[in-house]
Amino acid sequence: MFRFLLRRHLRRESEEEKALLHISDTPERVYPRIAQLIEKLHPEYIVHTGDLVDNIKLERRPDLKPLYGGGLRKLARILKSSGAELYVVPGNEDDPDILKEYFEGSVVEPGTIVEIEGVRFALGHRLEEVAKLDADFRLYGHNFKVIPRGLNGLRSINVVFLPSKRVVKIGYPPGTDTHRGYKLWRGL
Repeated sequence: MFRFLLRRHLRRESEEEKALLHISDTPERVYPRIAQLIEKLHPEYIVHTGDLVDNIKLERRPDLKPLYGGGLRKLARILKSSGAELYVVPGNEDDPDILKEYFEGSVVEPGTIVEIEGVRFALGHRLEEVAKLDADFRLYGHNFKVIPRGLNGLRSINVVFLPSKRVVKIGYPPGTDTHRGYKLWRGL
């Protein structure tokens, strides 16, 4: 993986440059890859735009909250141990109360705009929550659609270097969509 990262231009252009890591719709199977990426990149900021345990669909199966909590505990350990400033947006498959237990003040409402290193980010889970907001970048997930100035964290892991606004997109590991349940539901 590390050779791949070097080819993707993940080196900082200066010592002052900061990195923001954007992820979304993460099934538990990708957590080790996310941990490796964080270890390599050392991002100062991490934004997760919802569906943190995307292999568990609470919207359809609220009885799976104990399994969801277990997955969330694993991801919280990875993200919090990074030392990065965290922003977590609840998705449609998340339980906001359980999210707040693990991420306290890092949980932000969909449609929130934050300024990081002089760059404005609109944060949401669904593109409709950020599409009309005035921001340099609109971060979201949920489906595969792309919008102007949008970075879809379901399609790729996004790294935004600040303040240059340079973006590097990294593909999720093979099989991620299957672990999200997409291939089964869509019949692909």
